[in-house]
Amino acid sequence: MSFEKTLTDKGITLPDAPAPAANYVPFARSGNLIFVSGQISADENGLIQGKLGETMDVEAGAAAARRCGLALIAQLRAATGSLDNVRRVVKLTGFVNSTPDFTDQPKVINGCSDLMVEVFGDAGRHARAAVSAAALPLGVAVEIEAIFEVE
Repeated sequence: MSFEKTLTDKGITLPDAPAPAANYVPFARSGNLIFVSGQISADENGLIQGKLGETMDVEAGAAAARRCGLALIAQLRAATGSLDNVRRVVKLTGFVNSTPDFTDQPKVINGCSDLMVEVFGDAGRHARAAVSAAALPLGVAVEIEAIFEVE
């Protein structure tokens, strides 16, 4: 199965792989694993900022998480040259900028998880953590990091 073709068939356009904002690399490879640094919520208009439970609802948070997922996939393509070298999505760790009483972090991170399954099918099913954060860099709503297995 061609994951590159899946992107085209589904009309999914990846952003350019974002450059790191500090002293780290966007991804690191160890053996057959690619570790992608946390990708923050942003779209063609800039950063997606907000706090779940205060200025954003779950639907908007899930959309922000999907944007993180697109950036993760863009970094993965930059790391491998082609998504067709991907064996599986191993794990996502999602951070949600949310109020202390907000408890729907998993529903927010589903925006990214659903994208992984949409693009990679069964190989997109993964282990995951979805946690609250009192604040995230630049006031973004969501940040997600990932581990992928490649050939």
